[in-house]
Amino acid sequence: MKTAVFPGSFDPFTIGHKDIADRALRIFDRLIIGIGYNINKTAGEDIAARAKAIETVFAGEDRVSVEAYTGLTVDFARRHGARFIVRGLREVKDFEYERNLADTNAAISDIETVFLTARPEYGFISSSMVRELTANGYDASRFIPDKP
Repeated sequence: MKTAVFPGSFDPFTIGHKDIADRALRIFDRLIIGIGYNINKTAGEDIAARAKAIETVFAGEDRVSVEAYTGLTVDFARRHGARFIVRGLREVKDFEYERNLADTNAAISDIETVFLTARPEYGFISSSMVRELTANGYDASRFIPDKP
């Protein structure tokens, strides 16, 4: 069974994130969406609320689980028997950052990183953009996945 971890802060989980997760499910048998605590980011919604929202999006999909974690993503992946990390790329600067992480993870573990590029219609969507719109009174619901 091929298991992958899809890590992120997911604050909030967007339609772009959902698209990456859905496409990863075509490749992997099981996907663990890991909500990591990132010391470099200021969270808007608490982790438990984010996990609940993502679980609701994937209700009925038994190949997806959602879990919060702290520490290194490779350690989280190892604890779950995952040999792969899935990362979404929207633009070139994402690639440069993610490549460095992937190289570091490869140097300290046997876990492979798989990059999936954002579809053009989702490439401009980011959690920070959604938070900014919401904070300024705009309805950003079209950038958040529908719940079944």
